[in-house]
Amino acid sequence: MGKPTGFLEYERELPKDRPAEERMKDWAEFHTHCDSKFLCKQAARCMNCGAPFCHTGDPVVGGCPLGNLIPEWNDLVYHGKIEEAYKRLSKTSNFPEFTGRVCPALCEGSCTAGLNGDAVTVKNIEVHIIDYMFENGKIQPRIPKFSTGKSVAVIGSGPSGLACADTLNQLGYKVTVFERSDRAGGLLMYGIPNMKLDKKVVQRRIDLLKKEGITFITNTEVGKNYPAAKVVNEFDALVLCCGATHPRDLQADGRNDVKGIHFAVDFLKANTKSLLDSELADKKYISAEGKDVIIVGGGDTGTDCVGTSIRHGCKSVTQLEIMPELPVSRTAANHWPQWPRIKKVDYGQEEAEFLYGKDPREYLTTVTKIVGDENGDIKEVHTVKVEWVSENGKMFPKPIKGTEKVMPCQLMLLAMGFTGPEDTLIKQLSLETDARSNIKAQYGKFETSLKGVFAAGDARRGQSLVVWAIHEGREAAKAVDEYLKR
Repeated sequence: MGKPTGFLEYERELPKDRPAEERMKDWAEFHTHCDSKFLCKQAARCMNCGAPFCHTGDPVVGGCPLGNLIPEWNDLVYHGKIEEAYKRLSKTSNFPEFTGRVCPALCEGSCTAGLNGDAVTVKNIEVHIIDYMFENGKIQPRIPKFSTGKSVAVIGSGPSGLACADTLNQLGYKVTVFERSDRAGGLLMYGIPNMKLDKKVVQRRIDLLKKEGITFITNTEVGKNYPAAKVVNEFDALVLCCGATHPRDLQADGRNDVKGIHFAVDFLKANTKSLLDSELADKKYISAEGKDVIIVGGGDTGTDCVGTSIRHGCKSVTQLEIMPELPVSRTAANHWPQWPRIKKVDYGQEEAEFLYGKDPREYLTTVTKIVGDENGDIKEVHTVKVEWVSENGKMFPKPIKGTEKVMPCQLMLLAMGFTGPEDTLIKQLSLETDARSNIKAQYGKFETSLKGVFAAGDARRGQSLVVWAIHEGREAAKAVDEYLKR
């Protein structure tokens, strides 16, 4: 333990984000880095607990699903040994540059220092370690030392697919990753905006994986323009990491009668692709410029839609959330070391408040009707407040009479999550699914109902976090290795 009294001497502190007024004018990352002296103090706050909950990785208790050796690399950072810290970090984490930017930091929610104070800034320390290593040219391709002579196909190049491919490659397998988009990276490339995760960071890792021997085939959708049966026959094993990409739709009068309603994933993907292709000059994106934007959904994706709409120059932006507003601090039912279910103000809300003078979120609100103009374009949205009531042991939202409201709207974005994976591959391979339409594959084994075909990430467990996807990809790779060694 570097400094036994560090958690008593130093307050939790993060480098300040770029000011809202500045960052909302561009697409650069809004987080900033700190110097080594600043980071050293924050690492000193780690208590090096006898039982460090931060890397428990339990779905209920919390902690890092990857089992990151957090106290160990915090101690090394405190002593200025960044390269040694990276060696510890890379033992459990394939892509700390991703989780260090977009993970909600489950580790911090279960940090012992946070029991009666503020948690250690684990996420910020993690991203500093990996960025330091890249920026100083200390990350070099790891060429596998041997080959098993066997090949594995991975469908999907999101976080689970990349983690699976990376792990299998290092185990000596010839890995080919199929991606239907024009760029590899999955949701890391097209589902998360630049201001949260710069695409240069994603491409840097893709390029490194290519140098290490992984083959990426883009613009290829297995099951459509590349037969699924062909992949099964060509490779010794197949891993489906195709995500849960079927968006949840809105049930409201007029939903299918007007133009100008889009799923958030389409809005965000088109924007990022246009940004990368032409700095938005090609206009091949869904523009929010000059429009009253209504976003249905209060999660991270909804926030990303807020931030993107603001950068387009929208007239106004409102984020509707059917759930109640969360408390500002833990409740008795949400005790440590569980993930704190508390209200947070993310970058999108900060920018909206700066621009329009108020938080864009409206809680306990649902859409009842959508009305178009004479051209069939969306003109207004009718909403009503709800209260959650129990009936036959189930909770459901009940409209409150007298709370009806009509809001102007020229662009509606649906950010209501996803219901499961698309079923093209599932049907072609006749795979079993669970009650939620996910590919059925037991955790730990990851093998589907078809021998030699595995599933991992959101396609198997449902919509979740990037860090859980990476965990699943790593574990599925180990299962494939065991299968091919039989």
